[in-house]
Amino acid sequence: MSDTTEKLVGIVLVSHSAAVAASVAELATGLAGGGTTAPVAPAGGTPDGGLGTSAELIAAAAAAVDRGAGIAVLTDLGSAVLTVKALLAEGDELPDGARLVDAPFVEGAVAAVVTASAGADLDAVEAAAAEAYSYRKT
Repeated sequence: MSDTTEKLVGIVLVSHSAAVAASVAELATGLAGGGTTAPVAPAGGTPDGGLGTSAELIAAAAAAVDRGAGIAVLTDLGSAVLTVKALLAEGDELPDGARLVDAPFVEGAVAAVVTASAGADLDAVEAAAAEAYSYRKT
């Protein structure tokens, strides 16, 4: 692993569906372009493959993308938010520097991955993802 990769913010995408989380991760990394891509991990569904969220899957995904520069966690729906908030409140389930980011799931994920891949810090990654709320489609 290169020094550049080690300094990148990690991204965790939490969805109630494993397929949705994996697809959004694939889309975001694909749109990040060539070169170094920030570490991204989907955390979707339950361990048995059902719909829902899993604290264990989220914690494992966060550990997998932790490079010491912080972790932006994006979620799809309400109970995913509650699960991540509970993990953050426990204090030892997620790596230091993990942060729940209030952003639209798909657009925010793309913005977060592109920004993190450019080497931005966690504050900039969070700001880029949150700014996706203002993207107009008309």
